[in-house]
Amino acid sequence: MGLIAMSERDLQRIEVLSKVVDGRTTIVSAANILALSTRQVRRLLDVFEQHGAVAIRHKARGRPSNNRICDGVRDYAVAIVRERYADFGPTLAAEKLAEEHGLMVSRETLRKWMTEAGVWLSRQQRRSFHQPRLRREAFGELVQIDGSEHRWFEDRAPPCSLSGVHRRCHR
Repeated sequence: MGLIAMSERDLQRIEVLSKVVDGRTTIVSAANILALSTRQVRRLLDVFEQHGAVAIRHKARGRPSNNRICDGVRDYAVAIVRERYADFGPTLAAEKLAEEHGLMVSRETLRKWMTEAGVWLSRQQRRSFHQPRLRREAFGELVQIDGSEHRWFEDRAPPCSLSGVHRRCHR
């Protein structure tokens, strides 16, 4: 028959249903384990006994969603955002698409489309890192510069700024 991909949930269902078929557990305990009603477990058992383990797998696996938005609408929305709202975030861009263009798209869907198209980066991706300060030659060494105006010479001269470098090294 070939290789069949199944989820963990499907495999667990098969394991529990095979225990029920073998008589090692009851339908009520299987319903508790699978968090389903006894009626649902009976329905799964009927399908499992008729068609085997393959029947437990979800029938829509691998197919696109029925509620998906077609590619033409996605391309149109991304083109408008790229052209007119490139500096907008997904929330404001979705509002503008609804107001100005009559295109109703959720902000999360638009955020996904904008990210895929490279129009928008999340805050985490936009983060810029500061340049680290270079290490000093000796432990505790600092360069201190004082450029503020003081009366360094008391009343003998007007206030002035002392621009000097003082190196201090603690050991």
